[in-house]
Amino acid sequence: MEWFLAHVCTPAWNREQDRGRRWADAVDLLARRWPEWRAEIEAFDARWDETVAGEVEGSVALMRALVAAGVPVYAITNFSHEKFPIAQQRYECLRMFRCVVVSGAEGLLKPDAAIFRIFCERYGLAPQRCLFVDDVAANVEGARAAGLRAVRFVDPPTLRRDLAAAGFPA
Repeated sequence: MEWFLAHVCTPAWNREQDRGRRWADAVDLLARRWPEWRAEIEAFDARWDETVAGEVEGSVALMRALVAAGVPVYAITNFSHEKFPIAQQRYECLRMFRCVVVSGAEGLLKPDAAIFRIFCERYGLAPQRCLFVDDVAANVEGARAAGLRAVRFVDPPTLRRDLAAAGFPA
């Protein structure tokens, strides 16, 4: 499995679905390159939801508290536009966002500052009034480049402190 994920269904290949490539096209591309792995490539697509690790314990409770306090919570996610609705069905927390910008629908990936500008323009938000949270340092820097305040997610207790420091109820 490790070899398969490192050489066939690689992170770089998957990232292109997050950029907007259709899964059917992605599967066809790999199946032509790796015909002996066609069944596994198709299974990776069909059983994709099994690859999602799940929610980070404590994060959902923190999000619920923010929503309950009236804080508008949005998302900007690097995700396939085809797979995101599946993830929303599986994870209630993904349905809690007021609005979501999905990279695959935009044809842009974080940390490109353009996706953050699209987010702010689409929802009429002033970048400096937003606090972007992400576990990837490059995405935090991309948000900052677009004028958003941003913090790197480490764990729920640290995020709670970061939210309080930024003036949000935590």
